Parts: sequence; structure tokens; C-alpha cells
Amino acid sequence: MSLPVLLDLSHTSHTRARTGIQRVARSLLGALREEARPITYDPHLRAWRPLEAWEQENLGAKSADRKRGAQWPLQAKMRARARRWLGSGPISRKTAFPEHNGILVPEVFSAEVAKALPALFRATAGPRVAIFHDAIALKFPELTPSKTVARFPAYLQELLAFDGIAANSEDSRDSLLDYWQWAGFTKTPPVTAIPLGVDVREVVSVHAAPDTALPIVLSVGSIEGRKNHLALLAACEKLWERGMLFELRLIGLTHPQTGRIASERINALKSAGRSLCYNGPLADAAVDTAYAECAFTVYPSLIEGFGLPVIESLAHGKPCVCSGRGAIGESARGGGCVSVDVTDVSQLAASMARLLESPTELSALAKAARARHFKSWDGYAEELMDWMRTLPRRTD
Repeated sequence: MSLPVLLDLSHTSHTRARTGIQRVARSLLGALREEARPITYDPHLRAWRPLEAWEQENLGAKSADRKRGAQWPLQAKMRARARRWLGSGPISRKTAFPEHNGILVPEVFSAEVAKALPALFRATAGPRVAIFHDAIALKFPELTPSKTVARFPAYLQELLAFDGIAANSEDSRDSLLDYWQWAGFTKTPPVTAIPLGVDVREVVSVHAAPDTALPIVLSVGSIEGRKNHLALLAACEKLWERGMLFELRLIGLTHPQTGRIASERINALKSAGRSLCYNGPLADAAVDTAYAECAFTVYPSLIEGFGLPVIESLAHGKPCVCSGRGAIGESARGGGCVSVDVTDVSQLAASMARLLESPTELSALAKAARARHFKSWDGYAEELMDWMRTLPRRTD
């Protein structure tokens, strides 16, 4: 067996949130198994180190947290500071991480982590690879948290220090390369598009919707500006006003800045007696059940680096109404989706109405979804590692 790679989980190991990047990081760790050695930058120790038991527990937690930020228990902070005061030295290849073959960074790393990366790179044998998720902060700054927008240009420049970048989609790859070209960077690492995987249990977990009073229309995704829930809510209101009977079910973490208006609208519609259920973030098993119970899903997001909920819906055999553009369009092209202009409320409403009123069309789309073949996370990890092994260490 080849030597493991170091897997930087500096953020994911300190939160139980299950947003897209955290799900990718956890899924990749599970797929790599013995091929990965998870590590973190400890800001209190001011050094890189292997994960401690409490951090490992965060990675394996089944529940979903409503807090996105990293959480550090007081005892962990004090323990790290004590070690630093007692003279914990800088890392080297032979001390902290004696046997490894490169580093993989699946997260969007912070400025603090970025400052610590050069030391880790010097202590790392083998290639250094980052996963690039999306350029949303560049394309939709008005729908992105202000801190993310301010940080993003520096992050894109810091990616130049890696030996290779694995983008989640062709759209994400092209966005990164276009930005580097626009910024005038010439010495850039190779960038390849490696689409994400899906859990095998999701691929095989196709169930019929339960015999409920109302058909369920499901939307999975964090409540934030770019996810475009306001358009979905407006489309549903059109259908409810026409007397159509269905329940809209929303699952996802609400962003306190960009999701505030959508959250207020959700509460207003519930107060008005509309058939709307907002569950917040849920554990994976509960999300699986929601997919199994719905008639179809709607993913109204304006832009994604990949769009996991589209693939997950199809893997459950449930059709998805979504955009036909960008990375989402890449996932939708294989069948089982109704592609619409998600900024057009009337078009969104009409597509939903058609699926609610036409069991024949819904059944045909479900059949197309079940006929598709999806890459597992194991397959994704294998593809990623195979590409990573081809990369030389850059010396410039």
C-alpha cells in the first residue's frame, strides 16, 4: 500500500455543520480510509498537528449543527497554549508527519491557515493539491457574505503555490483559469475537473413516496442569497393561490447575513397557513428519508461549483427542477431533470405545476433518473488520487 497523504481538515474537524464543503471533506476522508492522515492547523498551538480524539468525533458526528464556524472547547485551547509555552518546535518531515506522500486540501482555507501552509509544504513530501469548489464570490458578490468576498482574491492567489488544483466541475475549472489569466498570473499549476461523487447508499435507496395527504416538493440547500429561495417561494405562492395542493419542504442551514430575507419570507408564509415545512439542517439519514418521501425536488440555486443536491436527488430516483447552466447544468444533462431559468418565477412555477399535475411525465423523469450511473465517493477518491500521483513537485 502506498504512503498516505496528509488531509487538511482544519475547519471541518471543528464544526458539525454539514454544508457542501464539509460534506465533501468528510466524504473524501471516508473514501480514502488508510490512504489519508487527517491533520489540522492549531491556531492556539500555532502549529500543524494530527487530529485529537474530540476532533475525530466531530468528523464522525451524525447530527447536524446550526453553527457554521469552528468551535474550540476551552480545554483544547488551554492544552494547546500550554504545549506552545513549553516549547513545541516547528514541524519537520521526520517529527510531526514522518511517513506521507503529499498533501490534499479539500477546504476553502482561511487567511490564518494560508500563512501556515508554507511551513507545511516544506515538511511535505510529494505533490500538494487543493480542491477548488467555485468562484461564486467573484460572480455574485452581492449574494455572498462580505467577509468571503473580501478574502477571496487572496485565496485565489494562494492557490498558485499548489502543484495541482482539482476543480469540482468544468465550470469551476474555467472560472479559476479565467481569473488567473485576467489577473496576469503566468506560472499557474495544472487544473483538472474531477466531478464529485455520491454515497452508494443514496444510489440504491430508491423508494416510493408515502401515501400522504399532499405530495411533497423538497428543496435541500442552505438558506442563503445565491440559493435563490425567494424565487422558489414566489413560485410556490403562485401555485397555492391557484389552489394547487402540495407541501414545500425545505432542509438546510440558514445563513444569518444572506439568508435573512428568505427566512423572513418562510416565516410569513407559514404564518399565513401555507403548506410549508422548514426543518433546518438535518443529519444525513433524515435527509435520505426526506428524499424518499418527496415526489420531486427543486434546486433553484443561481450558481454552484457542483450542486450535490441535484445528483443526490437523482440518485434517489427523484426528478429535479433546476438550472440548466454552469456546473448545475453539467449534472442535469444526463437526464432526470427539468432545466429552467431559475430567475423566472413564472417558468419555475409552470415546471413545478407540470410535475404535480402529470404523473406520466413525473414517472418518465424518475425512470430516467434511475437509469443514470453515478460515481461513488470511492470512485471520486480513486480518480483524484490517480491524478495526484501524476503531478511533479513544482520548483518555481
